[in-house]
Amino acid sequence: MTAARIDVHLEPSWWRTTLEHDVRTGLVAEQRSIPAKWFYDEIGCQLFDDITKLDEYYPFRAERDILATRANEIVAVAEADTLVELGSGTSEKSRVLLDAMADAHVLKRYVPFDVSEETLRSAADQIATDYPGTAVHGIVGDFDRHIPLVPIGGTGMVAFLGSTIGNFEPSARKRFIADVVAALEPDGTFLLGTDLVKDPDRLWAAYNDAKGVTAQFNLNMLTMINRELNADFDLDQFEHAADWDADNEWIDIRVRSKVAQTVQVRDLDLVVEFATGEEMKTEISAKFRLGGIAAELEAAGLAVVEQWTDSYGDFAVTLARKR
Repeated sequence: MTAARIDVHLEPSWWRTTLEHDVRTGLVAEQRSIPAKWFYDEIGCQLFDDITKLDEYYPFRAERDILATRANEIVAVAEADTLVELGSGTSEKSRVLLDAMADAHVLKRYVPFDVSEETLRSAADQIATDYPGTAVHGIVGDFDRHIPLVPIGGTGMVAFLGSTIGNFEPSARKRFIADVVAALEPDGTFLLGTDLVKDPDRLWAAYNDAKGVTAQFNLNMLTMINRELNADFDLDQFEHAADWDADNEWIDIRVRSKVAQTVQVRDLDLVVEFATGEEMKTEISAKFRLGGIAAELEAAGLAVVEQWTDSYGDFAVTLARKR
C-alpha cells in the first residue's frame, strides 16, 4: 500500500498564536466577535455532528441527497481526474464523488485540505487504503493563506461543500473564491455547496433547535476559551442567540450576556466588561439565491456549467469552470 503524502504548511505555534490574536482582537472590538473556526475543538466537532442529525437541520441531508443523486453527472461534466476537497475533515462526504470517479475510471488523485493535521492524516491514510492506485496528497493549512499552495493540476475539481462558504463575510468570500480561481488551471472546476434562501421560520428553527444542541455548540466556544486561555466565562450567564437578518440574507449567530459581568482572560492579561444584553458575534450563515451564486462565480472568472438542487429546493450544488 502506498501511504498518503502530507504537506504541513502550519507552523507549530500557529494554533496558539492565532487563537490569542483572534480572541484579543475580538474581545476589545466595538462589536465583539470571535471567528467561527474556533467552534471546532473535539467537543465542538461532536456537537456539530449531532446538529447534522437534527430534524430541524436540513442542509446536511439536502446536500447529501444531491450528491448521491447527481455524483455521476457531476463527474461526467467536470471531466476531472483529481478531486481537491477544502475543509475535508474525515473525508466521508467526498466518498460519494470518489466512488463516482472510480466507477468512471477517471480517478487519479485525491487532495484533502484541512486545518487539523491529526484528522487529515487519519482520513488520508484511510482513503489511500480504500482507493488503491489513487495518489493521496493531503494539505494541512489555513484557508486564509494556503489555498495557493494546493497542488490542483490541469484537470482538477475543487470541492467546497457543506455551505461553509456561508460563514464568510462577503469580502472574505470574494477573496476566498479568487484564491480558488487562481489555484485552478484553465478548464479546472469548482464544486460549491450553498444553502438557499427560504422561509425565515424554517431558517430560524434550523439554528434554534428544540433540543438546544446548537446552543451548546455556540456556547462551547466559551468553554474552549476558558480551557485554552485560562478565562472565566460563566456559561450560565450567557445564552445562545440566532436570528434571520433579512437585509443581508444570513443567520446572525451570537452569544448574549444575561447580566452585567466581568470576564477575565488571564493568559492575555485581559479584563472585559459585558453589559446586560450585550452580544458577541460568533458566526454568520449566509443563504443564497441561484442567480446570486452564478453572478459571484462569474465575476471571479468562472463559467457556471450546471446547478443542481434537492427536490425541495432547499440547497444547491454548483459546478463552475475556469475560463
